[in-house]
Amino acid sequence: MPADELPHQLARTRRFSLGTPSRFTVSPDGDTVFFLRSRAGQDPVSCLWALDVPTGKERLLADPRRLTDPQQEPSGGIVDYAADDACTVLAFTLGGRLWTVRTADGELRRLPVVEPVADPRPDPTGERIAYAGGGALRVVEADGSRDRTLAAPDGPEVCFGRAEQVAAESMGRHRGYWWAPDGRRLLVARVDSTPVQRWYLSDPSDPARPPSAIRYPAAGTANADVSLWIAPVDGPPGSLIRVAWDTAAFEYLTAAGWDGHGPFAAVQSRDQRHVQVCGIEPGTGAITVLAEQRDDAWVQLVPGLPARTGSGALVSTADREDTRRLLVAGRPVTPPGLQVGAVLAVDGHRVLFTASGDDPAETHLWSHDPQRGLRRLSGEPGVHGGTCRGGTTVVTTRSANRHGVRTTVHVDRGEPQPRTRTAEIVSHAELPVLEPRPELLRLGPRAVRAALFLPSWHRPDDGPLPVLVDSYGGPALRKVNAARTWSTYVSQWFAEQGFAVLAVDGRGTPGRGPAWERAIHLDIAGPVLEDQVQGLTEAAALRPQLDLTRVAVRGWSFGGFLAALAVLRRPDVFHAAIAGAPVTDQRLYDTHWRERHLGHPDRYPQAYDRCSPVLEAATLSRPLLLVHGLADDNVIPAHTLRFSAALLAAGRPHEVLPLPRTAHTPSDPTVAANLLTHERDFLRRALRLPG
Repeated sequence: MPADELPHQLARTRRFSLGTPSRFTVSPDGDTVFFLRSRAGQDPVSCLWALDVPTGKERLLADPRRLTDPQQEPSGGIVDYAADDACTVLAFTLGGRLWTVRTADGELRRLPVVEPVADPRPDPTGERIAYAGGGALRVVEADGSRDRTLAAPDGPEVCFGRAEQVAAESMGRHRGYWWAPDGRRLLVARVDSTPVQRWYLSDPSDPARPPSAIRYPAAGTANADVSLWIAPVDGPPGSLIRVAWDTAAFEYLTAAGWDGHGPFAAVQSRDQRHVQVCGIEPGTGAITVLAEQRDDAWVQLVPGLPARTGSGALVSTADREDTRRLLVAGRPVTPPGLQVGAVLAVDGHRVLFTASGDDPAETHLWSHDPQRGLRRLSGEPGVHGGTCRGGTTVVTTRSANRHGVRTTVHVDRGEPQPRTRTAEIVSHAELPVLEPRPELLRLGPRAVRAALFLPSWHRPDDGPLPVLVDSYGGPALRKVNAARTWSTYVSQWFAEQGFAVLAVDGRGTPGRGPAWERAIHLDIAGPVLEDQVQGLTEAAALRPQLDLTRVAVRGWSFGGFLAALAVLRRPDVFHAAIAGAPVTDQRLYDTHWRERHLGHPDRYPQAYDRCSPVLEAATLSRPLLLVHGLADDNVIPAHTLRFSAALLAAGRPHEVLPLPRTAHTPSDPTVAANLLTHERDFLRRALRLPG
């Protein structure tokens, strides 16, 4: 297939995610790995599988097509599942219905419960299953009997057992309840969204459809009221015990859990400069502060933390020597220069985590335990992840030399004479129609990381190439990686259309240490744009085929904000821009994410003003295409609409492409594919390039 087929391939493979194994769970003996995967690279229905580690053989546990009406395609299949401690029972939902599978014999059962069901989780003993539904937290026996309510909402905007909007979108906390190890009690979050302002999203392409109401806590406005409660499985109604933390001083619940040493929670102040990790007395709800962390800008939340080892030692991080270091029982166990990214698993005394060293483009898998100390488990350059349990480690690897994710299973039980076995979980992801050819660079005095993509057909004597800056640039992710991701293929596709494509990770992007991340505190515009300009200039000095008289910039979300900012402030450098789903008025973005970087708008109004492109609309002098999904409830369409109105009021020509029935990321295959070709054609027109 020709390279021009890539936009359609990306759409029908959902950016090459279909057929890729994910969501791994290891049994306590390490002999079985459970995972999700569809059957082929264009198959959207994800199934539940089990890998027998000693033999390397796979077993299909649940195929949604066999569990639903034959006339109805199960959209998306099984998107998540949960297991009891022994992995004897797995629970999942299909179309809002609760299903379980017994792993020993593969028996599948649909449980007769109140529907629709969300986030079902077996208790650690496998005797019962909790789930959220109708605003309540409910529990049912594993055989389907005694479906009952544990915590019922006491108001129309109250729910139990679910994460609120900012927790799921900005903190990485997607759960709202946690089982006790004995299965007799739960730690439950109660969310009252009454204080949160109500916004309305409508579909202009369907005027008969009423608008949908959402609760959106925009910067400076009220958050949901979140509290924690201890709920007994068989207690009388109303027997919940409230966890007594100071919710006025610590407005955010960032994480929680329950292990063999009791329940615990991490809470954060509204200004995000203070985090406490608290142990909870389950009989009274009283708390004990186990650890605290403070920072003058913000305390960075690390995925997977807090956690505790089997002995009860607290696993946490601290920013020391400009390094995010891993702490066990308050003692650093990682050296300066190794930046911890996420804790993936804690198995007994062993901690499995990811970290980046001198090169932030690489993320490696590391392990620490008292006997073996600190070890790097991943070898080849790339981006690695995984999980572990019972002496078995699952390692996922994305590299620059191979397409897709390679998933290997390693067994090392630590015997006197170690016998390491390796198995592989096969990926059915489709092979791309083009080969990416990125050159990774370090540019300028700050050594910003960049990736340069040139057309496969270009030769030095072909003449200079117009440049497309294809960056994200924000604190959520790095775009420059020693790995092939879907965005790598998009950049190469634009290169094949006749561009030199450059992605730059400047200040504010993760993986280069606390000072680098916090360089954007109170200004997410100036330092970020400065590094993009410097990266572009330095790249052109190294590679003279980059034509700086024809430079465009494109991006989505934060990248869309950056693209709009680039043509507003530096039209001398950037000659055209495509801004997809851009945040143009920072006061319209959510509390936790935006106040982390810009503070509270009542205290720092100037920070919001200097980072809002809508206030600079009158300076536009270059071609600009704005793209926005009209069903986007993350970066709401008002960002683009207000920006467009300001541009029109200032007499500044621009183009707007609205995407009906499209959320923050286009999911319709036709829309997703044609959007890329529309962007290419706009860039050719804007830079006056031949078709």
